[in-house]
Order: sequence, then structure tokens, then C-alpha cells
Amino acid sequence: MADEQEQEYVVMGRINGLHGVRGWVKVFSHTQPRDNILEYRTWYLRRGGEWLATELLDGRPQGKGIVARLKGYDDRDQAAALLGMDVAIRREQMPKAGPGEYYWAELVGLTVVNTEGIGLGVVEQLLETGANDVLVVRDGEVERLIPYLPGQFVVEVLLDEGVMRVDWDPDF
Repeated sequence: MADEQEQEYVVMGRINGLHGVRGWVKVFSHTQPRDNILEYRTWYLRRGGEWLATELLDGRPQGKGIVARLKGYDDRDQAAALLGMDVAIRREQMPKAGPGEYYWAELVGLTVVNTEGIGLGVVEQLLETGANDVLVVRDGEVERLIPYLPGQFVVEVLLDEGVMRVDWDPDF
């Protein structure tokens, strides 16, 4: 049940600082562009193992991050309780991806097999490297870094089956 609940939420950022004395917080956003996190008016904050709905009242880009004001947090002391909390939205809040497009959150957890049917592990995360994104695929102690290049190394993504097919040598 807990795993199903975790699948319901997509982590979009993390509260990593305080801004001023009126309850504003600094948020490290995982969205691209960074200020897309402000498009969602209901945020879910993880306290312990529980997700709590919170209303975003205001927000803006600030330097390399985002600052935000949340309902019920009106001073610095109240906002300090939010430090370190993940910021998520419900999966159904996300716009549908276009054909052949995927959110990174949808790819994490997929089983990766190569074109010969050999299992290479599970997508643990994706890394943004500048040149191209990279899949971090883990199989026990073995970690593989596979360029996320659809049509070249990524042959097929079958979300309904939980599988990604890649053209990749298992010895790499």
C-alpha cells in the first residue's frame, strides 16, 4: 500500500532554506524550467511518511532557485518546520506527455532489457549531463550508465509493461 501511495506522488523539489521573516521558503526545483513548479497551486509536503496538502499562495524565481509562500506559514519560525521537506504533486496534476514523450518520473523503476532479452537492471535515476541525459541502471551491485538517446540506444519504452528495451551490451 505504501508503495502505491508513493507512486501517486511525483517529487518536484525540496524546501532547502528560509527567505526573509514573513514565512517565505527557498525551494530547489527539479522541474524544467525551474519555475514550472509554481504552476501547481496545491503542493504536497512529506512529513515523516505522510503527504500533507498545502496551498501555494505566491512564488517567484530568486537567483538560481525559487522562493515560495505557503498557506499557514506566516513567519520565519513557522516556515523553519518545513526545512528539508520534499515538495510533490499528485501524478494526475501533471499534463499528459505527448506521443513518444515521457516524464523522468515515469522512467524510474522500469526494468531494462537489451535487444537480446538480457536483463540489465532497473532505472534508478536519470542524470542531466549537458550533452545528453543518462539513465542510471542498477542490477544489484552493478551500475550501468546508458545514454538516454531514443532511436539510438533506447529502442522502446513500454510503460504499461514496466519495461524499457535498449541497444546496449551487458558487458558495458
